[in-house]
Amino acid sequence: MFIAVWPPAPVAELLTALPREEAPRLRWTTADQWHITLRFLGDVPETDALSAFESIRARPVDALLGPTVERLAPEVIVAPVRGLEPLAAEVLARTADLGEAPHPDGFRGHLTLARQRGGGSCSVDGRAISGTFRVEEIVLVRSDLHDAGARYTSVARRPLSL
Repeated sequence: MFIAVWPPAPVAELLTALPREEAPRLRWTTADQWHITLRFLGDVPETDALSAFESIRARPVDALLGPTVERLAPEVIVAPVRGLEPLAAEVLARTADLGEAPHPDGFRGHLTLARQRGGGSCSVDGRAISGTFRVEEIVLVRSDLHDAGARYTSVARRPLSL
């Protein structure tokens, strides 16, 4: 399970417009997989995740996409997303005793575009992409792994307001 933000339609359109070459070691994510993870919880009981999720209190925030596509790691191609740091901190504070330990490098907002086994170059590396969008809702998500990749199910949604 994880807590995330789904990008709005205009952001999905920007991502869809990026060139996507076919390559044997390159696997592109699909629009139904695009999200920004605020906190990965891992395999936790749904009731515990729901309880922690319902305790989150935060205001809507503006997110900034870009300015360019980059590598989060040699094998992970992402569109960076800034501005969600305070929201991610609140999510972490409310879920600190639940699930897996947070990434040691802290929160780094991004939308995963592709995974490339063994690294290498790709048509979108360094490509300009930008946009701003308002985040007014967070989602508790269950991830189920399948041969074609992960499938996500929204377990609960929570509007942001204080």
